[in-house]
Amino acid sequence: MKNKKLDTVGILCGLFLVVALVANIVLGNLDAEANRPKIPDTAQTYATSAQGIFSEVKVETVADADGIYSVKVVEHGETPELGGVAAEELPGKIVEAQSVEVDGVAGATMTSNAIKSAVTEALIQAGFMDAPAEPEVEEVAEEAAEETAAAAVEIPEGAQTYTVTKPGVFGEDVVVEIVADADEIYSVAVVQNNETQGIGSMAVEQLPAKIVAAQSVEIDGVAGATMTSNAIKTAVAAALAEAGIDPANFAAPAAEAAEEAPAEKTEVELECDVLVVGAGGAGLTAAVRATQEGADVLVLEKMAMVGGNSLRAEGGMNAADTKYEEALGLTDSTVENYIEDTLRLGHYLADPDLVRTLAENGAEAVDWLDSIGAPLPEVEATGGAQGRKYLHKPEGGLPVGEYLVDKLKHQIEELGVNVMLNTRATEILMEDGKAVGVKAEDAEHLYTVKAKAVVLATGGFGANFELMASFDPSLANAVTTNHAGATGDGILMAEAIGAATVDMEQIQLHPTVIQSNGLLVSESLRSHGAILVNAEGKRFVNDMDGRDVVSQAELKQTGAYAFIIFDQKLVDEVALTKKFIAGGYTMTGETYEELAKAMGMDEEAAQNFVQTMETWNASVAEGEDKEFGRKGVDQDLSVAPFYAIKIAPGIHHTMGGIKINTEAQVISTEGEVIPGLFACGETTGGIHGGNRVGGNAVADFTIFGRIAGQSAAAYAVGGTAEEAAAEEAPAAESAGAAQTVTVTKPGVFGEDVVVEVVADANEIYSVTVLQNNETQGIGSMAVDQLPGKIVEAQSAEVDGVAGATMTSNAILSAVAEALAEIGFAA
Repeated sequence: MKNKKLDTVGILCGLFLVVALVANIVLGNLDAEANRPKIPDTAQTYATSAQGIFSEVKVETVADADGIYSVKVVEHGETPELGGVAAEELPGKIVEAQSVEVDGVAGATMTSNAIKSAVTEALIQAGFMDAPAEPEVEEVAEEAAEETAAAAVEIPEGAQTYTVTKPGVFGEDVVVEIVADADEIYSVAVVQNNETQGIGSMAVEQLPAKIVAAQSVEIDGVAGATMTSNAIKTAVAAALAEAGIDPANFAAPAAEAAEEAPAEKTEVELECDVLVVGAGGAGLTAAVRATQEGADVLVLEKMAMVGGNSLRAEGGMNAADTKYEEALGLTDSTVENYIEDTLRLGHYLADPDLVRTLAENGAEAVDWLDSIGAPLPEVEATGGAQGRKYLHKPEGGLPVGEYLVDKLKHQIEELGVNVMLNTRATEILMEDGKAVGVKAEDAEHLYTVKAKAVVLATGGFGANFELMASFDPSLANAVTTNHAGATGDGILMAEAIGAATVDMEQIQLHPTVIQSNGLLVSESLRSHGAILVNAEGKRFVNDMDGRDVVSQAELKQTGAYAFIIFDQKLVDEVALTKKFIAGGYTMTGETYEELAKAMGMDEEAAQNFVQTMETWNASVAEGEDKEFGRKGVDQDLSVAPFYAIKIAPGIHHTMGGIKINTEAQVISTEGEVIPGLFACGETTGGIHGGNRVGGNAVADFTIFGRIAGQSAAAYAVGGTAEEAAAEEAPAAESAGAAQTVTVTKPGVFGEDVVVEVVADANEIYSVTVLQNNETQGIGSMAVDQLPGKIVEAQSAEVDGVAGATMTSNAILSAVAEALAEIGFAA
């Protein structure tokens, strides 16, 4: 009986506890419910979505015209450690701010933007936000033209307005409006265009005012934008003729101006920490990175625009072992495979140390691009890499060069870096064997620029036919894909002060170039499934072999040309195809037979072509190219209409240039480092050997641009971490009690974060992160910021860097452990 009583008591106690627990939960819920903002009856739930990096991001928003009551990401397939963080953090921020104009999550820009876009759509539906007004393009253009004309000069009553349309680079209209009479051109305005940003757009911006100032169309076009310049000048001449005005009437002023003696140039002296010569992809990257490292940076660019050859890159950036490859489950896109493919395709002529540096820094560079708002989430194979996927591209197949240059320009502007356009460097200044600046000039000035470090990023020499012909006479009259400024200036200046060069005779032909104007048809078309056929309608090579192999195979075909073939499915997938269609560079047909006829094939060649296409589609179905062994055969060409572009080889890349080491320091002919002189991008040699892999130019300018910027900044304003710690330590050592303790902690990716602390019982004298491999733009921010905060606060109990919690904790934990060992008591 006693045991039964005890059991009864136990049961009653248990029931009491359950009731208490339930009551507590209910009361807690009621309390939480009471603290939540009441959702009015007018509020509704809106389900919207937007595209993230890897998936559609679906969001539910509860709102009405007066408020945002809740935001919830209900479904996504983004990376947990990046996009997943945005999905968790952003909804609360939006509700708290009652606005979508909140900061996104660092490192998850595209997912953040997707969430904000989806919420924006919901808020427009709820009446909380107004839909953005549609731009009134024609009215804006007309107002701009009127304002330009009015500002230029007082226009007499007899002057007339004339509008002329001419095709631009890609066939889309360039519409020019002029106001003139028989005596004067009063205004010129480009009222419509769709030219390439950073290239043709520069001619659109600059030429109208030049024509009015010169009172002539006989002026120099904008270098690098010749076709757009010609379209504008031709349109102005046609407008004059339409007005009954002889364009020759406006030739004399330009001729007279040409005969005038050049004005004496003013001498100017400038100073900076790091001088970057060249504003292509490598130069812009170096400038951004050096500025991020604390240097005062000046950039000189001889052209009228930034971007250089990088603007013409259409494919992507190679990198191995990246988060994007991991997300796709790619197991063979490894650093070691990438090294082997780069060396093999370069015929083992490249410097293995430079290639390893390129390969090992690729993933970090991709993360860094993420951090500046330039993600490259799409991954595909590149030519010659045996189907391995290293090539990282912008979302939607955008041309990578134009995309990255735009993002880098934005960074340059945000950081306040001074870029001097139309300013050509002519000589490297040396003192005591060290580079200390350059001489440069523009139309009105002679500059002496003194700098603590100089970075040469002046590009290759693919537009210097005399220099190329000195290595290969057959290239004297070849077509080139290079911009007009690619004349090897930096290489020649470096040679003049004793720098070594390497691989200068290695000049690459690209197999798919439009011969009429040097336009490049990107490798990405072939990587998506396009194939090459000859004049007889037959395939003749592994379409995705190395560029040199494919180019030489083309040169052996009838007429030394070929056609690149693709279908509507590929047009829908790859944005740049639309440029070629709009520009009139494609032939098309609803059937293979119609396309063969459009290509000018005779009956036998047309039959061959139909058989070739059917064989290719069958190979895709079987997953094997038995004819030429092409890897990654997964895209047939079966969706009409079908397209062809006639192409042949053209000069594309000069693999040779200035000799550098893995720190981007320039090496002399004596084999020694030239202090203060760094180089990166196509102006250097040794990275590509005898043949550059498609996608390695962007990798080169991004990775070695970053290295050059970091190295130059360290030389100019810092020195090594060990040297910095040594400079901080003397005050402590003079006290006689300071100790130096080094502690190692695991970072985000398991690789060591090594921290050195110099302190005594009373004071922390320095904290230095000696080693880390944290993500650039995320963990690296903690590496940059926390040591100074700890010394300033004289404590390891400081706030970590938002978005870099794990790296912050590793550093703070290491410092705390070091201080405990030293006996720091404050």
